[in-house]
Amino acid sequence: MKILAFESTCDETAVAVVEDGRKILTDQIFSQADLHAVYGGVVPEIASRCHVESISLLAQRAIEAAGIGKDEIDAVAVSYAPGLIGAVLVGVNFAKAVSLALNVPLIPVHHIRGHIAANYLAYPELEPPFLCLAISGGNTLLVDVKDYTEMEILGQTRDDAAGECFDKTARVLGLPYPGGKPIDDLSKGGDDSKYVFPIGHVADHPYDMSFSGLKTAVINLVHNAEQKGEELDRASLAASFTKAVSDSLVPRTIAAAREKGRDKLVVAGGVAANSRIRADFKAAAEENGLTLFVPPLRLCGDNGAMIGAQGYYEFLAGTRAQSDLNAFATMDLDASYGE
Repeated sequence: MKILAFESTCDETAVAVVEDGRKILTDQIFSQADLHAVYGGVVPEIASRCHVESISLLAQRAIEAAGIGKDEIDAVAVSYAPGLIGAVLVGVNFAKAVSLALNVPLIPVHHIRGHIAANYLAYPELEPPFLCLAISGGNTLLVDVKDYTEMEILGQTRDDAAGECFDKTARVLGLPYPGGKPIDDLSKGGDDSKYVFPIGHVADHPYDMSFSGLKTAVINLVHNAEQKGEELDRASLAASFTKAVSDSLVPRTIAAAREKGRDKLVVAGGVAANSRIRADFKAAAEENGLTLFVPPLRLCGDNGAMIGAQGYYEFLAGTRAQSDLNAFATMDLDASYGE
């Protein structure tokens, strides 16, 4: 089964063709990062307009790159939530038009379910159940993946997402947007014990997280140093910050996996590209006898292939949308389409 998949929830326009949920025939991505870098973050209006300008050409390019005809497409999948509402609407409306024109089913896919499914593309042997940590610019979730379309949220951030914290820290350090890779590169030359940052805890909810205090602590440290004319060890600050994020994520994830009796551990989303976090999870998984699955860097960020992968399993579960499919800025991961 060949699925034409669309992703436009933030600042990447992505179109892919995925076969049987596991094989990428093509994955075309147009990144707007350079356009937003001057503003230090994504400007929703610019993102939406760029999606409009690029999505049609990208779709045509994807079909040609896959080496198939339009008549070989069996279904269309699209990320319909969560995300920047204007950006999501572009992908949803274009996908609806393609589905209608080709007379094939339309499959709505939750964006974070797509991130989880990126691991199916990288690891053909991976099957549920497993415990997953989804970490990205807008979401930080601990998820018990019971089946391909049955998931339970065990914990989540109460405020900022881990990825947002990376971007804000990069900005205050004068690093370019997006901040994940610049902080990763900078931190490799630093001492992660030089600065001590807080790790948020939520009373009576051990798997919930909070990153607003960490973000504030970094900003205050930098501003205080500037006001006093003191020079900061930027590399060590980046390393200490990354350690604080990892120390918030890794122990909770391991504890959740042990409580649920899962022997497979999956990490997904853009922040999963961070080398320190990947290394800490590898060490923790080995120590606790867990099999770790982390996608290759090209599948950590937003892409269309992950939507096509999850779209296949949503299709098998009977999930379909009609021409009244709408976009949503927010939506729970464990909510079924139409609820």
